[in-house]
Amino acid sequence: MLIALLPGDGIGPEVIVEARRVLDAVCGDALAYEEAPVGAAGYRAEGHPLPPATLALAKRADAVLFGAVGDPSCDGLERHLRPEQAILGLRKELALFANLRPAKLFPELADASALRPEVAKAIDLMIVRETNGDVYFGEKGIRTTPAGRRQGYDIMSYDEDEVARIARVGFETAKARRGKLCSVDKANVLETSQLWRDVVIEIAADYPEIELSHMYVDNAAMQLVRDPGQFDVIVTGNLFGDILSDQASMCAGSIGMLPSATLDVNQKGLYEPIHGSAPDIAGQGKANPLATILSAAMMLRYSLGKDAAADRIEAAVAAALAAGHRTADLGGTTTTRDMADAVLAAL
Repeated sequence: MLIALLPGDGIGPEVIVEARRVLDAVCGDALAYEEAPVGAAGYRAEGHPLPPATLALAKRADAVLFGAVGDPSCDGLERHLRPEQAILGLRKELALFANLRPAKLFPELADASALRPEVAKAIDLMIVRETNGDVYFGEKGIRTTPAGRRQGYDIMSYDEDEVARIARVGFETAKARRGKLCSVDKANVLETSQLWRDVVIEIAADYPEIELSHMYVDNAAMQLVRDPGQFDVIVTGNLFGDILSDQASMCAGSIGMLPSATLDVNQKGLYEPIHGSAPDIAGQGKANPLATILSAAMMLRYSLGKDAAADRIEAAVAAALAAGHRTADLGGTTTTRDMADAVLAAL
């Protein structure tokens, strides 16, 4: 099985190296790897954040393990050349539409959560985020009004097939968990969200065993910090999912702990930590590799059919935390390499 390694920028290369060490420990020579530049690294190498050869590798591979993109030195580039366009391009070109972002508090990290321990300990949810539509992919630009003023615009839109497709992923995910699905929208003011809600209700007829609820996104943000234990699976659009999943990460202790998978209709996926490139700590050995290691576990489970290996990695991460290892984001001094060593020792 071929894995495309796309380390990217900032701390991306550091965390990808550690994830590969863990994959080698559990899979041996069952996996082959090819590496390619992406993001600012891709721009510097080939003049584009998603070079043609990198995209070709991603299409050819069985799965993609992605580090992070983002570099302040590229902020002045035209938007289509900025590092962040690489991830959007991969989602579009590979038809990756379903982003799965689990948020579960490891008991050992209750003191790292932004919430009171008695509230935080209940966090065990999955956010299913649509990633191939919404304002991120809609028509956008800067125009001049009749009064001669600059005006920015980004069009939010979904068609019913796009909503139905992600809704089914949400229902199937809930079916494999605790049977509760909360659809998050803003149907009280957005026509896009009204269509979203209507279609989700239609799809619900095929899943009578699933308890469906609806929540406006502003209320959902509040409920995530008030009572996160009420959520099992959340399904929502691209913009709302981006915001809520980052919020959920801090409820669970640190953004450095949360993995993600973005899948196509055939379960081929791109796997990445939800944190950014953190250029301020790049090369210092301070990055937390656990989100990337857990992303590798998700890759084994969802795209490669290696559930037992994924279980081993997740248990080893829990054991490393139970042994007291903490990187800087968790209030400790464990280095990037030492944290991965602790996971390997637990394996």
